[in-house]
Amino acid sequence: MNPVLLITGGGRGIGAATALLAAQRGYAVAVNYASNSLAADEVVRTIRAGGGTAIAVQADVGDETQVLAMFEKVDAKLGRLTALVNNAGVVDVQARVDEMSVARLERMFRINVIGSFICAREAVRRMSTKYGGAGGAIVNISSGAARLGSPGQYVDYAASKAAIDTLTIGLAKEVGDEGIRVNAVRPGLIDTEIHASGGMPDRAFELAPTVPMKRTGSPEEIAGAILWLLSAEASYTTMALLDVTGGR
Repeated sequence: MNPVLLITGGGRGIGAATALLAAQRGYAVAVNYASNSLAADEVVRTIRAGGGTAIAVQADVGDETQVLAMFEKVDAKLGRLTALVNNAGVVDVQARVDEMSVARLERMFRINVIGSFICAREAVRRMSTKYGGAGGAIVNISSGAARLGSPGQYVDYAASKAAIDTLTIGLAKEVGDEGIRVNAVRPGLIDTEIHASGGMPDRAFELAPTVPMKRTGSPEEIAGAILWLLSAEASYTTMALLDVTGGR
């Protein structure tokens, strides 16, 4: 029986790279998407073409009803969950804190923080030995921004990712004796479409000179770190906040 992995925001960028690599390593993969079904379906097609097992599952992670339906579909189609990657997240246009609306803040924290909490909750209910599960692993996608603060650009995004760090630490301690490991990866400047969604498509490349390695990272480099944390090779690793930032 293949281990079952759910990746939120799995249709593009880091999520898609993680889905493809996980399938290569024997996971049955549920690729979550909020609205871009074409991208998610393409990831699923690629996995299936390579002989793997995958399904696409629509859900806005900031909506509890949709999240519950998503987990039920994964249960029915793939079996009991053994791994979760909390990857779905948003940024917004560049702004200072004194320019941010409540609507912007509520959207940011609903998706980036509350969504991750809800998905982690549902994963624990399936993985934990307390609930009859066989254990599992959760990897939360944070950001190097949690350390840097992103002044003048995305302080709200950085704060939401700092919350993900705290979720990782607290949840790891809660479920450490229930067979579940909880870790986070903190990507740096990665070449993905998220920058364009914030109105700065070239942001990663413009800031590359500030990185000690003098380059951006790729989604595949983040996927490799995620898959290591999910794997048996990381069997004694929990509560880790793994920076994959090129030294930034």
